[in-house]
Amino acid sequence: MKKSAKKQARSNKVVRFRTDAGFFFERAIRSLDRHNYDKALKYFRIAAEKEPDNPINLCNLAGILSELGRFEESNEVLESVLTDVDPQLYECYFYMANNAANMEDFDLAEEYLLRYLEEDPEGEFAEEANEMLQMLAYELGREPRQPDYGGKYVWMKKHDEARRHLEEGRFLQATRVLEELVAEYPDFLAARNNLSLAYYYTGRLDQAIQEIQRVLEADPNNLHALCNQAVLYQHMGEMAQKKRLIEALKKWVPMHLEHMYKLGTTMGILGEHEAAYQMFRRLLKMEAQPEPSLYHYAAAAAFNTGRTAEAEKYWKRAMEADPESEVPRFYLNHCKQWSCEENRRATTVSYHYQLPFEMQFRQLAPQGQASAEQIKRNPLIRSSFFWALNHGDRETKLQVIKLFAWIADEEVEQVLRQFVMKPEEEDELKKMALLVLRHMGAEEPYRARIGGREVEIRSPSGEPTLSPWMERWKRVLECCLDGMRGRYDAVQIKDAQTLWAQYLVHCKADPPTVRKVEGWAAALEYVVAKMHGLCLTQVDAARKYRVAAATVGRHARELERVCGLLPNEPEQT
Repeated sequence: MKKSAKKQARSNKVVRFRTDAGFFFERAIRSLDRHNYDKALKYFRIAAEKEPDNPINLCNLAGILSELGRFEESNEVLESVLTDVDPQLYECYFYMANNAANMEDFDLAEEYLLRYLEEDPEGEFAEEANEMLQMLAYELGREPRQPDYGGKYVWMKKHDEARRHLEEGRFLQATRVLEELVAEYPDFLAARNNLSLAYYYTGRLDQAIQEIQRVLEADPNNLHALCNQAVLYQHMGEMAQKKRLIEALKKWVPMHLEHMYKLGTTMGILGEHEAAYQMFRRLLKMEAQPEPSLYHYAAAAAFNTGRTAEAEKYWKRAMEADPESEVPRFYLNHCKQWSCEENRRATTVSYHYQLPFEMQFRQLAPQGQASAEQIKRNPLIRSSFFWALNHGDRETKLQVIKLFAWIADEEVEQVLRQFVMKPEEEDELKKMALLVLRHMGAEEPYRARIGGREVEIRSPSGEPTLSPWMERWKRVLECCLDGMRGRYDAVQIKDAQTLWAQYLVHCKADPPTVRKVEGWAAALEYVVAKMHGLCLTQVDAARKYRVAAATVGRHARELERVCGLLPNEPEQT
């Protein structure tokens, strides 16, 4: 009875445990007072999740992220406040300016401060914002900018949009936004620098050079423009001008992290690996928590200067910092093999934090439509394929065109339309690109520069047609689609079109001789049916198209081999 009474007494004293946002806010404040920032972050995050429409909780979360040095995350939270919760909480711009300054992105910090003062000129932090503008102007080496109450902050919004497009490999969209921006604000030099990059990635080198020259006319010591100009000189074969500019760049001693990254990667791209190595070593000493990409830059520079042991050390650290990435693991596994005397001279490691292009293509090409989805999701892969189409060798360009047959999105169409108009590209490459456009269903007309003159491919009936040099390929596909009509769905029909385009693209300038259209059509239908697990034997296909089963088998094996559907099997005869 005594135990029972005690248990009842204890039960009467039970107080309901609070789990509302206020409770976690109080816990976060208590953790802050004890300098336990990790717990404070956890509790502020929970409080924000409990009350997602409460801007105070979100601002507190942004504040603790900033205290922990996670400035980009902090700005993402503050942007969400302005976008989704309270667009008139203008002090968020002041906080974002401080985060940008801590990241040494002084141009961006200046834009945030101007936006804050334009929106709230008498705000709580107006005095501090004006003092900070003076300090940033000193760092940037020019007179401080003044707020424009007409709303010049639109520069920042459009520029951020363009930068996102560039980072995600949407170069044509970035070009459109940046062209509008510099037309409206011709003195916006950062936008001109990024426009030159967009032109470079889409192969418009002359326009890229023009934009850089405009920047340097306004600011002869603009480091970003000088670095971009040096890379362009290299691609254009202007070796004397490139050498002169490299010597000038080597004398620079940048103090800001952003400039150090730019100069280091540029030196690496230009083959000045010792200069790149010294710059990345300096950056590693300055960064409290180096990004995996920085370890890779340092490793690449170390390897390219013969410091193999150091390269291995940096790639191991990159692997620890980014355990899910294939990149550091790939380079670490190949480091010893490449460092052998017979391979050493021929191997130069790229500074891009991604797998070598050949390896990316080898992994993606056999996967067909699945690879297209990977490219769409991964901006690094996407940008490397777009760059390779404009700057790679002939074989690389053919591989990219082949893969574009699977991607078939709006930007691929625009890039291919530009590609077929370039006078410097080979006619056979352009013909393959036109074939892909045709099978994408791209709207006519197709304008191309073939044989030294501009031609237009158009059908009087409104259906896109191909030139005579493509007619024999077209008949195979038409025969196959006629045979498949009514028995296959739209996806399977599309796969037949794409598979035939992919095969022809891979055959380069030596397309198959079509002696009997029906034989290739039967093989194409058989391979598509096999891809989708449909019941169609080679004998069935041969009977349907009235050809020999051996012909179907021979052509089917060729299609599967070339298109990577049998990657581990030898060619059969």
